[in-house]
Amino acid sequence: MRGMIRSEGRASGRVPFASGFRRFRTLNSSARGFTLLEVLVAVALLGIAITVVLQLFSADLKAIAASEEYVSAAAKAEAKMREVQDSDTLTEGSTSEMTNDGYRVEVSTASTLKERTDTLQVMLMDIVVTVYWTKGIKERSLSLRTMKLVNKQI
Repeated sequence: MRGMIRSEGRASGRVPFASGFRRFRTLNSSARGFTLLEVLVAVALLGIAITVVLQLFSADLKAIAASEEYVSAAAKAEAKMREVQDSDTLTEGSTSEMTNDGYRVEVSTASTLKERTDTLQVMLMDIVVTVYWTKGIKERSLSLRTMKLVNKQI
């Protein structure tokens, strides 16, 4: 009776196989598992968590890109400021130039505190270097300001 199905075999939860009867799990009220509702809630929560994490990464990437632009602008402004400060002849006025990578650099020099330096052989110059660049539709800028004592031109 080896390959035959017996009625008592079915009732006891056994199914005939080539090698004999094997036990299978019957579904009853004591069986453990997840319901469809539990699985759907878990998937929804997982989806929300993944979305939040990806948005955080996206915001970080935008902040990194913005900081790279500011670092580049600061480097350009510092280089221009050194160039102006190293100049032996510093006169009042302003200049503007465009770089190859889309930055506009403006330099403004003006004599300041003239009433305090009238009787001296030096004058105090106010130097402002401003770097402008466009990101999307917004124009951004970074300014550096310093002062320098220069000999008066006689």
